[in-house]
Amino acid sequence: MMKLIRKVQVKNSLGLHTRPATVIVQLLQQSASRVSFTYRRETINARSLLSILMLAASKDARLTITVEGEDADAQQTMSRLVDAFENSFGENGNYGYQC
Repeated sequence: MMKLIRKVQVKNSLGLHTRPATVIVQLLQQSASRVSFTYRRETINARSLLSILMLAASKDARLTITVEGEDADAQQTMSRLVDAFENSFGENGNYGYQC
């Protein structure tokens, strides 16, 4: 079992609103790992759309992602999540993230 922790910054102008939250939930459907986000001392299950929205993470917010799972799955899941955050979930015309 592996536990990975990374800090990311929300780059979307509207923060973690419905569209990026949906992208996160869809991305995690491909993973068996447990994933949580921590923001302002609140930790939520990142598989829950409602929980992500309840964090109310605005633009430039810094979140901590924690992924726990089998080595390869945990690494791949963390990589996909960090990539999605780095690319603003495709909202700036970047590739690949559509709902």
